[in-house]
Amino acid sequence: MRGWWSALGVVEYEAAWGLQRALAEARAAQRIPDTLLLLEHPHVFTLGRSARPEHILWDEAERARRGVQVVLTDRGGDVTYHGPGQIVGYLILDLPGLGLDKVAFVRRIEQMLVETLARFGIPAGTLPGAPGVWVQPDTMSRCAWCPPALRRAPAKIAAIGARVDARGITMHGFALNVCPDLTYFTGIVPCGIADKGVVSMAMFLGEPEDEAARSQQIAAVQEALARSFGEVFGLEVEPVDPVRLWALAKEAVVPSAAH
Repeated sequence: MRGWWSALGVVEYEAAWGLQRALAEARAAQRIPDTLLLLEHPHVFTLGRSARPEHILWDEAERARRGVQVVLTDRGGDVTYHGPGQIVGYLILDLPGLGLDKVAFVRRIEQMLVETLARFGIPAGTLPGAPGVWVQPDTMSRCAWCPPALRRAPAKIAAIGARVDARGITMHGFALNVCPDLTYFTGIVPCGIADKGVVSMAMFLGEPEDEAARSQQIAAVQEALARSFGEVFGLEVEPVDPVRLWALAKEAVVPSAAH
């Protein structure tokens, strides 16, 4: 089976959410194949369906000073942060067509992220009872840029929060920390987990020296994610121009949804 992937650049959260909804309708109508959207967001805290408002620690004034928006979403999970330097992946898939249920879908996302990180020499895996993808203490101990306390415990490098509708069409997906400003995670209790840290790929690979290097690092990880997407979900994946996706979204008939 064929699939698409597209690198959309930096997109406001609400705009990307609208694009997902439109493409989900197009996928349900078999107008597009299974598709992976890769992008970055401006600073935003998002709350999933099981989020607790008190897990946002910064008050309104601090969020305004930092330029952070807050959005209530229809994905699963608690509170998370998105921002520049973090690759967000939205998967628009037809699970019945792939022969997957919700649990298998999440396991495939985890596998996709683990395989992508392995391509960059970063061993990672899952942690029982804690969603997402984690770097274990044996790997953390080799992190030259990590403070000593962070090296002694598992730390999250990617968050997962997805949605599957009654038709088996998926939205949302994952957020992989490539080279974000991790201080923004101090404004929340990430995914409702207070006793574990957050790390980025750059803490192992080295922080990019300038904007050009940052863009190259993001592009390299996006290419690796697209490759892992195809391998893990059994798809022949090809890149698609974002302009084409936005045009398809304009043609879609999207049911109204409460934000």
